[in-house]
Amino acid sequence: MSDPITLNVGGKLYTTSLATLTSFPDSMLGAMFSGKMPTKRDSQGNCFIDRDGKVFRYILNFLRTSHLDLPEDFQEMGLLRREADFYQVQPLIEALQEKEVELSKAEKNAMLNITLNQRVQTVHFTVREAPQIYSLSSSSMEVFNANIFSTSCLFLKLLGSRLFYCSNGNLSSITSHLQDPNHLTLDWVANVEGLPEEEYTKQNLKRLWVVPANKQINSFQVFVEEVLKIALSDGFCIDSSHPHAVDFMNNKIIRLIRYR
Repeated sequence: MSDPITLNVGGKLYTTSLATLTSFPDSMLGAMFSGKMPTKRDSQGNCFIDRDGKVFRYILNFLRTSHLDLPEDFQEMGLLRREADFYQVQPLIEALQEKEVELSKAEKNAMLNITLNQRVQTVHFTVREAPQIYSLSSSSMEVFNANIFSTSCLFLKLLGSRLFYCSNGNLSSITSHLQDPNHLTLDWVANVEGLPEEEYTKQNLKRLWVVPANKQINSFQVFVEEVLKIALSDGFCIDSSHPHAVDFMNNKIIRLIRYR
């Protein structure tokens, strides 16, 4: 067996063998470690590759086993595909294409379930009436909560590309609030009458916007309308067998299904 080789890939260290790195001679790695291409070194003398270090583990495992092993909740398929293309490991590129076809078929039939809750609470804040003169005020505030579950990870990504939180004067995608690839919880407030803009930030009150319509969501009716538009455009339809019609009309529970 050859001596181990340590690679520095984007700052992440991996140790393997020359036989593994040259297991696919026509790949870029095969060319680099067979002497056909020059290699760079870091300050410790390790071979340095300026690429994504996190997903390189899957590429290295493929070099070792010729089998693509990914976790069930893997969310970096696009990045891994680009990295495989960079390293030009053709069997891995083909395995990724087969995997994407498999995932696409699994995504065709899907279920979407949304449970909505709403409450009214009082918010207290100060109002500046004149320089160095402030008064204490309060107002009723509508607080919304939506628990969203879908068997389609891709649909939740689509939803995340349309719905944004407004906080501290900036819009941020709701995808950062995914609890897992299939579950998303949203909490937001409607506009509060008389509440100064800085108080939203100070009290961590997030508002919800839909793009590209650039519309603020101040009620469950608007939220349901916008989510239905997105879901119906993605092939979903209303499940007439569930929930109870009263719950659906009252915007408490929404269940949609997709058959392809």
